[in-house]
Amino acid sequence: MKLSGRRESSNVDDRRGSSKGKAAGGIGIVGVIVAMLVVYLQGGNPLSVLSDAGLGTSVSTSVAADGVSPDYQPTAEEERMATICRQILASTEDVWTVKFREAGLSYQPPTLVLFSESVQSSCGGATSAVGPFYCSADQCLYIDLSFLLSMKQSLGVRPSHGKDLFELAYAYVVAHEVGHHVQNLLGTLPKVHERMNSLPQAQANQLSVRLELQADYLAGVWAAGENELFHSLEDGDVEDAISTALVIGDDYLQKKAQGHAVPESFTHGTAQQRARYLRAGMNGGSIKGADALFQGRYEDL
Repeated sequence: MKLSGRRESSNVDDRRGSSKGKAAGGIGIVGVIVAMLVVYLQGGNPLSVLSDAGLGTSVSTSVAADGVSPDYQPTAEEERMATICRQILASTEDVWTVKFREAGLSYQPPTLVLFSESVQSSCGGATSAVGPFYCSADQCLYIDLSFLLSMKQSLGVRPSHGKDLFELAYAYVVAHEVGHHVQNLLGTLPKVHERMNSLPQAQANQLSVRLELQADYLAGVWAAGENELFHSLEDGDVEDAISTALVIGDDYLQKKAQGHAVPESFTHGTAQQRARYLRAGMNGGSIKGADALFQGRYEDL
């Protein structure tokens, strides 16, 4: 993926190393990446994980953004990842502004919050163990770059054609969370979350899967739009994106973590489902097409 010379978004709140970015009573980073990823895949709302960890879900309404603490020394690799995230966020701003305009709508971009170890959002406190997440209450997506570094080291995805796959893998993570922001702007996210709250857990999980697959679909829509605007995708990029989706499915991660999968607990979809809907978004997907996931016009999940 060609990103050299691309602009970086200014809609970034960098709280790495900042004490005001920490969640009260926060716990340490999960040491094993598989465990981190499994926690990441436990539903659209990560606060249930926090409750299980004894963190509570107190809401912060006045979180200050101090920027990177002077005592915090990011590595060169971390700074490279931060630059890629800012560039991808800028790309999502450009692409979704066009897509919304084509649909007769106005796009309002989210803010990317970079944090280290733990953070306080308007949805409550969170730690790195939760993984990347989107909070609709403050319209921010939250990423601890250690997640991306761990993903590169341990997830098992590999570059094809001798290229560095991981720029696209990082882009997929950002684009998926921005996909949740798009769902929020379109009204899908609050409606589905309200419905999930009134359902038994198994049925709520099924709706969660649809939300997550729709976010994958929207990430694919972004990727196609990104290539239309900037001609940035290179040979093998689509295959690399699909291979990334294949190793973050609920079934793959549960089998890797515990040796077997529990389908009724799936909240993000299987590896094949995630790859399918990412590919569908890349192959001529649209905002209108995304609605089909909740109206039964797509192929069976």
